[in-house]
Amino acid sequence: MIKVSDTAKKKIIDLMTDDGFDAASDYVRVGVKSGGCSGLSYDLKFDKTKNEDDKIFVDNDIQIAVEKKSFLYLAGTILEFSGGLNGKGFVFNNPNASRTCGCGESFSL
Repeated sequence: MIKVSDTAKKKIIDLMTDDGFDAASDYVRVGVKSGGCSGLSYDLKFDKTKNEDDKIFVDNDIQIAVEKKSFLYLAGTILEFSGGLNGKGFVFNNPNASRTCGCGESFSL
């Protein structure tokens, strides 16, 4: 399961609305792809459709779609949003990552 913090929820709803998506019916698609300075990087985007191989989670009223192949890398992850003067934007607190890079956008197991 993937969890969404309150601050991430607010930002997701704002961004989805700005991009023409509806947080009540559309998805936040979270995935993992090869790349980044630690080997794997996170992929985050909005989507209106559910694919056949997706696992769907709802946390904090946000629908999250994850491809089955990415799920093992993301199980237990908390999606947060860090703002402020030196905020990074969306942050993945992933308990499966054994190493992350300084920017927090890539990881390894």
